[in-house]
Amino acid sequence: MAPQLLPVASGELIVKNARHLTVHEEAIEKLADRVIRGIKEKEINIENFSQHEHHPTAKDAHAPNWIFLIDTLNFCFWTPGSDATKWKVDGQTGYFALCAAINRAMREGIDITNPAYYAKITLEQLGSILRSDTEGTKAPLLEERVRCLHEVGRVLLDRYEGRFENCVRACEGSAVKLLQRVVDDFPCFRDEAILEHEADGATIETRVSFYKRAQILVGDMWSCYRGEGLGRFEDIDAITMFADYRVPQVLVHFGTLAYGDELMAVLKEDKLLANGCREEMEIRGASIYVVERLKVLVRAKLLTDHPDIKPSCVNAILLDHFLWDYRRKHAAELEYIPFHKTISVYY
Repeated sequence: MAPQLLPVASGELIVKNARHLTVHEEAIEKLADRVIRGIKEKEINIENFSQHEHHPTAKDAHAPNWIFLIDTLNFCFWTPGSDATKWKVDGQTGYFALCAAINRAMREGIDITNPAYYAKITLEQLGSILRSDTEGTKAPLLEERVRCLHEVGRVLLDRYEGRFENCVRACEGSAVKLLQRVVDDFPCFRDEAILEHEADGATIETRVSFYKRAQILVGDMWSCYRGEGLGRFEDIDAITMFADYRVPQVLVHFGTLAYGDELMAVLKEDKLLANGCREEMEIRGASIYVVERLKVLVRAKLLTDHPDIKPSCVNAILLDHFLWDYRRKHAAELEYIPFHKTISVYY
């Protein structure tokens, strides 16, 4: 089996061997100034997670299992064709439509956050839970979502007494241990690919990782509990941004990433990219790399120019939240940049 790298090292290796895009350091520096403005204006703040109406707070007993359930299902909300956001719940699209659907099911008395329920959930039951505002519209990849729920539900029941918090506690305050445990115990979180590249004059293969859903699971626990109690991780800085479809759009918009003509042509034609293909790996790996560089530059600027702000107030999780929210707020403005489309359970 090819040697495996964690996301930070994966991003570095992918960018070093990139064929279809380039990274622009000077643009990352410019974006760092915009991030610092966001910190000052509270756009970037750990409090923002629990303040969102669809998210639980640390006081909610169901929060760990709710977060685990949401991040098990947190993938591929778009549908092929001209209308990529037609699945809506309570007027929300994408991730927040999922949150709204799960919260609606809980209000209706469905024990949806209990793995004893969803380990045996039927396609019909999940279809009803994720029903759209628009009649006749279904949530994407329903069959795959059922399979994921069956898989993780059984493991949670067999190994953790049906409580995700037991999995978290077993990792003793280590984000890296939790990340590794999640990808080891729950295969549908194992977001990896094989990168072919040159080393010492030979072509070799390296297993790279992105771990979008596994990392966001750790990040959501940290955010919900504001880095305390069940969400306290001494090594939270090891978690990178969550490589998806939309954040790269923002990174291209700010000039930190530039797609080559060939890749841009493919994206503009709306062609599906296969999960694990070179182009997809480069977009996701470069996103991780850029946000890691952004984190370093922001912290350096805070130390030298803003001594009243602690550099620890920003990490890759909060930068991802900021960039993802920026895309939602400026969706129309960013439409000129195509986003890559891949059918996958990993993001």
